[in-house]
Amino acid sequence: MRIRPIKPQDNEAVKVIIQSVIMEHGAPKEGTAYSDAATQSMYAAYQKPRAAYFVLESVGKIMGVAGVAELDNYDGNVCELQKMYFLPEARGKGHGKKMIELCMATARKFKYQRMYLETMDNMYDAQGLYKRVGFSMLDKPMGGTGHYSCPIHMILDL
Repeated sequence: MRIRPIKPQDNEAVKVIIQSVIMEHGAPKEGTAYSDAATQSMYAAYQKPRAAYFVLESVGKIMGVAGVAELDNYDGNVCELQKMYFLPEARGKGHGKKMIELCMATARKFKYQRMYLETMDNMYDAQGLYKRVGFSMLDKPMGGTGHYSCPIHMILDL
């Protein structure tokens, strides 16, 4: 397994991973990354300053994804851990921790001060991972991501 930056030819595989994991967890299509315009063309969505998106690849197959970009509709130096999803066969092997650590290092390189994330309340393993790397719970959302169906909000000081 290796982690690398997203390429234009990864768009369809990335979209399938994001949407399939959302459906696996019974999350709504609306108010989640499932229906984001960016999900249709993830490579293009991250071709902006202070943004990066990565894929976890094994023998040419994308197994997981995550990225970092400025938190939308927020006045402050905060980025968001965005669209982090892994296929079932890639979970529980330490790849998520490596992906988060890369995203955190990238955010520090981009000079962000804090990292925010939103997730579903039934994604227990993901929440545990986020807490283990230093995220803490928030009482309410920050910014305006459009992910109104994600009830869990977390923050990390970089």
